[in-house]
Amino acid sequence: MHHSRLKMEDKGKRALILVGGYGTRLRPLTLSVPKPLVEFANKPILMHQIEALVKGGVTEVILAVSYRADHMEKELTEQVKKLGVNLIFSHETEPLGTAGPLALAKEHLIKSTDPFFVLNSDIICDFPFSELAKFHASHGKEGTIVVTRVEEPSKYGVVVYDKNNCIQSFVEKPQEFISNKINAGLYILNPSVLSRIELRPTSIEKEVFPYMAQDQQLYAFELQGFWMDVGQPKDFLTGMCLYLKHVRSTDPEMLAKGPNIVGNVLLDPTVKIGENCQIGPNVTIGPGVIIEDGVRIKRSTILKDATIKSNSWLESCIVGWRCCVGKWVRMEGTTVLGEDVIVKDEMYINGGQVLPHKSIASSVPEPQIIM
Repeated sequence: MHHSRLKMEDKGKRALILVGGYGTRLRPLTLSVPKPLVEFANKPILMHQIEALVKGGVTEVILAVSYRADHMEKELTEQVKKLGVNLIFSHETEPLGTAGPLALAKEHLIKSTDPFFVLNSDIICDFPFSELAKFHASHGKEGTIVVTRVEEPSKYGVVVYDKNNCIQSFVEKPQEFISNKINAGLYILNPSVLSRIELRPTSIEKEVFPYMAQDQQLYAFELQGFWMDVGQPKDFLTGMCLYLKHVRSTDPEMLAKGPNIVGNVLLDPTVKIGENCQIGPNVTIGPGVIIEDGVRIKRSTILKDATIKSNSWLESCIVGWRCCVGKWVRMEGTTVLGEDVIVKDEMYINGGQVLPHKSIASSVPEPQIIM
């Protein structure tokens, strides 16, 4: 009897999500909302990950957080209740990099001998947690890194591995072509890895993985399908396009249809759209948004409770919560409006990053930060 109870306690899988950073790359949105809670395709970035983890059999998620965690705790605890997953907040008092947080959360990660998942909080992809766990078990080594193929490997650190997928080395920003596979920011690790990590600011990519590779304890799992680090506005919009294309192939009834809709568009049911609009391709619009007549929106995200007035034209924009965009406005070039920004009628904004609560009464023809 006692024995089976022990097994029960350890049944679920664990995951640790590295939520660390200050979200500086996604300003001005992160001046109002912690980055993991910024909605990506109408759902907080972190909820995409937690939902996928739950599907992969995870019952306990440890969030490695550093700052403004109280706001996050309240909101997330409510959201995940319905998923039946246990959330643990692991607070760092100083930024601990990408490996330190594992040492900090050690007591939770060694509750069982099962391997645990680790992921960066900015990643969006078709999360392969079940397949990853199977692959990891099949080679029996200490760790597995998910790798993804990129067009321009010279911008990244690449992963070099043999035909059995055993990782041999990591090469930072290679000048000539070595490999086009990069670390996708998703791992599964045995608890034994924790003996390699000290409780100090330290990098898992530079100070842990290379030594595991030397010991032939690290394998690569190739990700199928799309992948994007959505931690900055340009990539956020690219990732949104990839995600919507994925939804089109897996869950097409989630996407909007109608006379005003072109291509892949995700609309909250509460969105109001006027006459003679054209919405899409590649648009997501959150709850409570009002779009007046004659508006054209493509490749953009409009967050909760924003208003876009008649005859405005938006392409490659992120419009923050409760913004009001006036009539006959044109916005493009990865323009990001922080929370509660007012854009007066007939303005032109090209690549503006506008801080929260501003009112824009003159055009912004060149990309710049509006403070």
